[in-house]
Amino acid sequence: MPLHPSPNKEGPGHQLRPGLTARKAPGRLVLGTFECHTPLVGCEDGISHLSLVPRMWSPLHHTAVPEKGSADLQTVKGCGVPGAREERFPRSPPPSGQENLSSWIPDNIKKKECIYFVESSKLSDAGKVVCECGYPREKHLEEATFQGQEWDPKKHVREMPTDAFGDIVFTGLGQKAGKYVRLSQDTPSSLIYQLMTQEWGLDAPNLLISVTGGAKDFNMKPRLKSVFRRGLLKVAQTSGAWVITGGSHTGVMKQVGEAVRQLSGSFCEREVVTIGIATWGTLHNRESLIHPMGGFPAEYIMDEGGQGNLTCLDSNHSHFILVDDGTHGRYGVEIPLRTNLEKFISQQTKERGGVAIKIPIVCVVLEGGPGTLNTIYNAITNGTPCVVVEGSGRVADVIAQVAGLPISEITISLIQQKLSMFFQGMFETFTESKIVEWTKKIQDIVRRRQLLTVFREGKDGQQDVDVPILQALLKASRSLDHFGHENWDHQLKLAVAWNRVDIAQSEIFTDERQWKPSELYPMMVAALITNKPEFVKLFLENGVQLKEFVSQATLFYLYQNLEPTCLFHCKLDKVLAGEPERLDPSVLLQHVAQVLRELLGDSTQLLYSRPRSSNQQRLLTVPSVKISVQRVSRQSSCKRSSGQATFTIDPVRDLLIWAVVQNRRELAEIIWAQSQDCIAAALACSKILKELSKEEEDTDSLEEMLALADEYEQRAIGVFTECYRKDEERAQKLLVRVSEAWGKTTCLQLALEAKDMKFMSHGGIQAYLTKVWWGQLSVDNGLWRVVLSMLFFPLLYTGLVSFRNKGQQAEGGLARVRAFFSAPVVVFHMNILSYFAFLCLFAYVLMVDFQPQPSGCECLIYVWLFSLVCEELRQLFYDPDGSGLRKAVLVYFSDFWNKLDVCAILLFIAGLTCRLVPSLLYTGRIILSLDFTMFCLRLMHIFTISKTLGPKIIIVRRMMKDVFFFLFLLAVWVVSFGVAKQAILIHNERRVEWIFRGAVYHSYLTIFGQLPTYIDGVNFRPDQCSPDGTDPYKPKCPEIDQARQEPVFPEWLTVLLLCLYLLFANILLLNLLIAMFNYTFQQVQEHTDQIWKFQRHDLIEEYQGRPPAPPPFILLSHLHLFIKRVVLKIPAKRHKQFKNKLEKNEEAALLSWEIYLKENYLQEQQLQQKQRPEQKIQDVSDKADTMVRLLETARLKQSGAVEQRLASLEEQVAQTATALRWIVKALRDSGFGSEEGVPTLAPQKASVGRDPELDSGSKAEDPGDTYHVNARHLLYPSCSVLRFPVPNEKVPWETEFLVYNPPFYTADRKDKDLVDPVGDALEPLSRISYNAVDGPLDRRSFHGVYAVRDGLPLNPMGRTGLRGRGDLSYFGPNHTLQPVITRWRRSLDGAICRKNVKKMLEVLVVKRGRSEHWMLPGGSREPGEMLPRKLKQVLRREFWSSFERLLTQGMEVYKGYMDDPRNTDNAWIETVAVSIHFPDQSDVELKRLNSHLHSYDEGMAIRWQVVDERISLCDNHKVILQKVAALLGAYY
Repeated sequence: MPLHPSPNKEGPGHQLRPGLTARKAPGRLVLGTFECHTPLVGCEDGISHLSLVPRMWSPLHHTAVPEKGSADLQTVKGCGVPGAREERFPRSPPPSGQENLSSWIPDNIKKKECIYFVESSKLSDAGKVVCECGYPREKHLEEATFQGQEWDPKKHVREMPTDAFGDIVFTGLGQKAGKYVRLSQDTPSSLIYQLMTQEWGLDAPNLLISVTGGAKDFNMKPRLKSVFRRGLLKVAQTSGAWVITGGSHTGVMKQVGEAVRQLSGSFCEREVVTIGIATWGTLHNRESLIHPMGGFPAEYIMDEGGQGNLTCLDSNHSHFILVDDGTHGRYGVEIPLRTNLEKFISQQTKERGGVAIKIPIVCVVLEGGPGTLNTIYNAITNGTPCVVVEGSGRVADVIAQVAGLPISEITISLIQQKLSMFFQGMFETFTESKIVEWTKKIQDIVRRRQLLTVFREGKDGQQDVDVPILQALLKASRSLDHFGHENWDHQLKLAVAWNRVDIAQSEIFTDERQWKPSELYPMMVAALITNKPEFVKLFLENGVQLKEFVSQATLFYLYQNLEPTCLFHCKLDKVLAGEPERLDPSVLLQHVAQVLRELLGDSTQLLYSRPRSSNQQRLLTVPSVKISVQRVSRQSSCKRSSGQATFTIDPVRDLLIWAVVQNRRELAEIIWAQSQDCIAAALACSKILKELSKEEEDTDSLEEMLALADEYEQRAIGVFTECYRKDEERAQKLLVRVSEAWGKTTCLQLALEAKDMKFMSHGGIQAYLTKVWWGQLSVDNGLWRVVLSMLFFPLLYTGLVSFRNKGQQAEGGLARVRAFFSAPVVVFHMNILSYFAFLCLFAYVLMVDFQPQPSGCECLIYVWLFSLVCEELRQLFYDPDGSGLRKAVLVYFSDFWNKLDVCAILLFIAGLTCRLVPSLLYTGRIILSLDFTMFCLRLMHIFTISKTLGPKIIIVRRMMKDVFFFLFLLAVWVVSFGVAKQAILIHNERRVEWIFRGAVYHSYLTIFGQLPTYIDGVNFRPDQCSPDGTDPYKPKCPEIDQARQEPVFPEWLTVLLLCLYLLFANILLLNLLIAMFNYTFQQVQEHTDQIWKFQRHDLIEEYQGRPPAPPPFILLSHLHLFIKRVVLKIPAKRHKQFKNKLEKNEEAALLSWEIYLKENYLQEQQLQQKQRPEQKIQDVSDKADTMVRLLETARLKQSGAVEQRLASLEEQVAQTATALRWIVKALRDSGFGSEEGVPTLAPQKASVGRDPELDSGSKAEDPGDTYHVNARHLLYPSCSVLRFPVPNEKVPWETEFLVYNPPFYTADRKDKDLVDPVGDALEPLSRISYNAVDGPLDRRSFHGVYAVRDGLPLNPMGRTGLRGRGDLSYFGPNHTLQPVITRWRRSLDGAICRKNVKKMLEVLVVKRGRSEHWMLPGGSREPGEMLPRKLKQVLRREFWSSFERLLTQGMEVYKGYMDDPRNTDNAWIETVAVSIHFPDQSDVELKRLNSHLHSYDEGMAIRWQVVDERISLCDNHKVILQKVAALLGAYY
């Protein structure tokens, strides 16, 4: 984990091993099991951690021990599986807000205050006496006491509730308010993380970017500065990262802040979370942040001019964590807390889309001083990848300059030369020991090249730093000890989490790794749920087949993870309100099918059938919430035998619906391109979106839905156009083909349900409707020919009417007549003639022949009407799809004209009933007269088929809606004027009919010019009205003067009211009505052709299924139909013209043809897109940018290469000059000189063509890096002792190293009798016999005689930087035994597995609970024993003797020195590795071994591990295992 600079001072820190935590996603239904990982908040595993800060560790609980004064903790239970632990978090507060923050933060977050005033010898900047803490007396608490003793922060500083938190606003800068908090340096990281994620509302990051470097202002090249800013924010935005800096307005923190400010000025999709962690005691103007109840907001003033030695906060950061240790002016206080916080965050897991990843962290370095070098070293040591920006200055440039060199060439002199070049101002302060330390650290940094990435502007065409940052993480991930697939899978998880498909394409999907489709399924689910269409497209291109991917379990999980804000989620929640929490998948999908049927319409059947009650078991095993853990069997369709529910999955359909209901345009587009029944799919999507838009309240979402629905309609039109161009007949088959995938409906029916008028008005569809309309007749027949043949059917035999089928044209007799009269066009016109005859007869009876007793004509009317009633009943109960009576009734009454028919029939029955009662004869005639008008209105529907009248009728219908809205407005004015006029003129009129006349009727007539005669009193005549209102035929007189017989009402007022009324009613409202009519006409006129063509279908379908005989002769057809349906029980069938179920082979061929033409359509669309002027301009712009970038890159590369060549040439010339001077001097002295003075030429520098970012394999290729490396790690394992730095060139004892002064360390062991003395005194050591057998101990080395100096043996491999025996038992060699127990890896059928032709091995390994690495089951042995202690812990005692025999029979593969981190100058490990291989799986000894494997230590784990170069094994054990694999000719 990287350490970080504070504004003026840098210091050390540490990182602990990250782990994983399992979290349950809120608000989601959880099935199956969780994947459990154990995050170790505190961990000491010996060799793998570098810790410069003391840690508190509780091995009993594997949890961090809360320090004194920490917040109240509660325990959150783990996963409940073996190996899980309890994770501790502070008690969860109520939902966040200002009030909750004001109460929760003081209760949980503390600050530090000095409570003892100990006078310091130094004065403040203002000359005041201050305490040792840095604060003057007035800044201490009132109860603070004076002490004369030495100031101790542990005793003299105490914690108390914080008084600085809330929102921060920078005065005068106008930035958005940020968040800040002052907290103690001892605050637990878990509490801070909870504050950020729960109280501040930050989403957990997908990536943590720790920016470190120079804490003081430094200059960067303008271009490099721009590149850094752009790239950093690009990676932060695209990956959802947190950027953590020091938070002050100086140095690298200022660079990050300015980058954020630059981004905030432009459009950005998401805000960059920039967290500044600074020291409270070094902040200038921090008093303005103190608000005991929270500052909402607190105003902070940036005063750089008056800050002195303090610093100001950077205004461009979004969040600030201000670390307080109770002191003033001391820098670096925040470093340990920042390191621990970053480590804790990197231990967390983020789960989304069923995939959990540990939050990765990367350190980005700009410039920097000595503290920055410590940061990089600690980060690299702890496995954190670092990106060093070359050209930023100082440390970054030093590392960048030597990153490409072999370790053997990174010498003390080279580092000294680089320091003098880049640290010109402070180079004199570097002592020899400091330069040695820098050399050692830089060697260790460069040695782990897989974690070091140097960003050079223009390298490989890279212009932004975002790609190197992400590549560094992937490169580091590859170096981790993951086995095979797990490593690649982890890299892919990172790429998906960052949403960087470009990184996945260039770094992951390469020839190096061949992905199996099943390995991509978890990432496919994650990409779907998180709406990352580019990744879905990438996975499809790399072999994922939707038919294999989608199963019931997958679909179930996808619907569980619907976007909570989408409308479909709300609708589904309502349906699931009464269901139990743990649902069967088929039950959930059945409810999904119900909601989908509401959206698709009643013409479709349920897409997922209801399971039968007898089927209680689950159809499929439901996967774990984390699909990455449990693999699910994938089947494209899941069908069960009889007795179980049938569940059929159409993968593309199901995924398309899932994407469309969430309004995900790009994702749905990709999936639709994979669809088979694409026209039906596009029309169904259009229907779903239009239905959802009706309930959508958000205007933007509604517009998006309607736009997407129109887009899918256009796709359906486009594909159908391609089909129609190729083959009209097959295209028309697609229209009426029954689609099993879409609820046994047809494309035509889906278009009608969705009201896709553009699709219905397509020429091919209209041609098909015309074809159906004419039946078996040729569409070329004139209408007059059809009418003549109807009136005189013998003309059919003359050839006047032609038929479409030429064979039928040649036929004669009844077949031709039947074909003619069954054509819908003929049926329609015959019904028109019949209906006109009915209306004429009806009018004749009403006006001429309405007798007290029904006449013959009237009886004929009754029979005629009865035939119409029978026909309406036939239409009502017509159910060819078997949907049920309820649905048939709903479909019937959904048509306006059917409602009108029913009303007309009911009104006729009411009139007939009154007509048959003599006393109500006249009433009956009135009702029948009104009914006649309704029958006449029915003519409008008949004439909608006309291309001339049809559109006009549509316009009239639309205008009728405008009239109803207008009447509401008109009624307001009519009633208001009428009531006012009536009240002014007439006093107490009690006759209701005359009240209605005065208030409404007369006011309405006034609009049309009929003004009241006496409203102004001029034309008033008393004889025209009734003074007392008793005359029923005269209105009541207005208010009059009885003496003068003149009106007394205010004439001016009534005239004024009349003028205003006429102004608004006649001028305003009537012109408004005209404008409404005009708007409606223009609007409908534009689409009237589409509307007419759309409505034409209903009339054609009605008459296509109507009996040929017109009323009243249709009764014969009804009688035939009654016998057929009721008596013979022959079910109704829809005519094939509108619903045709094809044979499987024919349907498959038709769909394949449709897919082929769909691909043509998509290619044509792409071509049109490229041909658009806007796209061409964009392409030209991109090419120009690429050209400029390539030219700049070439220039940079060329200039860099020339500079390096010139530098190398200068160095060679200097060496040559030195050699020539020596030759001249030797010749002058008349001798050949001594060999000691002969100068050596410097080797050619690695410059041009050398890649500084070598992979991990480069270490073995460096011949100068063969010295023990692990034994020179600066931090000795399991303690805080630091070694003296020993660079490579100073390792041999023969090399002079004057400043070498290593510390002495010997661990205190409990078993003192079994180990050597401590070694700090020579007398006890004098009894030890080195290079000989010393009692039971063999102190001889495999490498011969070793030197003994000052009574202590010297490591034969050289210096290690530490004296004493460290954590080992004996001085000198500590002999160990490493048995390598292997067997062949076999498949389920017993065959030996192979990789790259070679056989694969499995090795027996063990692991202790605290360690993250597996180890071979060997180690030290007790004196006189043959088996190692570790091996005895995993073998039963009865097998020990047998294993000893196996050891004697084994093959020795290595004997010698082991490069172990515990080695010191005076104690080291030497081992003997013995290979024990079982070639036969039926070997008796192998079976006995497996049966006797047993761990007596609960913290010890045993397993057979596949041998691979990425096996998670200790480094020194890997070397041995590689030798065994080579010996056996196995894969490694």
